[in-house]
Amino acid sequence: MSTTPKTGATDKKTEKTTEQKGPKGIERRKKTRRKKLRVLALMHEDLVPPEDIKSLSESEFHRIKTESDILDALRGLGHEARPLGVRDAVLPIRHAVEEWEPDIVFNLLDEFQGEAIYDQHVVAFLELLRVPYTGNNPRGLVLARDKALSKKVAMYHRITVPRFFTARKGRRVRRPKRMEFPLIVKSLVEEASMGISKASIVRDDEALATRVQFMHDRIGTDAIVEQFIPGREIYVGVLGNDRLVALPPRELIVDELEPGEDLIATESLKHNVHYQKKHGVRISGAKKLPEGVASALERVSKRIYRMLSLEGYARIDYRLSEDGKLYFLEANPNPELANYEELAEAAAKAGISYENLIQRILNLGLRR
Repeated sequence: MSTTPKTGATDKKTEKTTEQKGPKGIERRKKTRRKKLRVLALMHEDLVPPEDIKSLSESEFHRIKTESDILDALRGLGHEARPLGVRDAVLPIRHAVEEWEPDIVFNLLDEFQGEAIYDQHVVAFLELLRVPYTGNNPRGLVLARDKALSKKVAMYHRITVPRFFTARKGRRVRRPKRMEFPLIVKSLVEEASMGISKASIVRDDEALATRVQFMHDRIGTDAIVEQFIPGREIYVGVLGNDRLVALPPRELIVDELEPGEDLIATESLKHNVHYQKKHGVRISGAKKLPEGVASALERVSKRIYRMLSLEGYARIDYRLSEDGKLYFLEANPNPELANYEELAEAAAKAGISYENLIQRILNLGLRR
């Protein structure tokens, strides 16, 4: 849905200094003018950064790092940024939009009322309010959130995915005969590796049934069961609405794997700072890719982005098998956007600074 900034928004402008190449490669500095925007930063109420973040412990700061980094970047760009914490009511959003009249909402919600699948409803509400917002539209969120649905769409477009089946809550697990072990059990709709641990890789029917029941009871969602693909884990960030930019591929590296341990992105690996330090976990540029894989990553990532109706920014996750075959795992709309995390680092490799990345995401939301 097309939206435009309210006419009542501020017309103040701020100056930005940029460097451009002049004749014969001589650097010259040029003054450009950027409109100062009112930006309403929408986030979970538990993640609103305190005024004094220096008093936070390392783990406490890690929880709110994304929100803190984005607010800092918005203010560094000269915009007027106001955080709004919400949990289970849309009325505060409506009041803030009507009373403050933001030019755009920077959407950092990945759940609502404790449900991951409700984030699409908040975005739909913003569209009904006719206010521009960053990131993905409701259709893209719906298609990408359901891992089985996104894989079915990919299969229709002849994109390779691991074999899979869904295990619905309240039903007995029935493994198709063509599905051979090892398998990996994940939440059908949750992101950020929620519920994934070393026990998620199962090697017999008893372990499969136990892990699916864990997903149903502890995470509270249906499960998707996939063929486990040993190999490398590759991430590709994509920016854009119509004209797309695929960022340089990044790879999950773990220096201290136990002998015989499989590489998977567990919940601890993604979110536990102490675990990351202990095991040498990092995201780095994907190097020494087999011939043709780098170009395939760029081409296929853009195809997936378009076929799932994604907008603004997203991250596409793959497994690169030991024999060099690329498997699409899932698409992550509105992924982690903290400074120095994988999307920001990939953008930096492409020559886009963190502040410029945030500004580009704002521009994409305004042009939707």
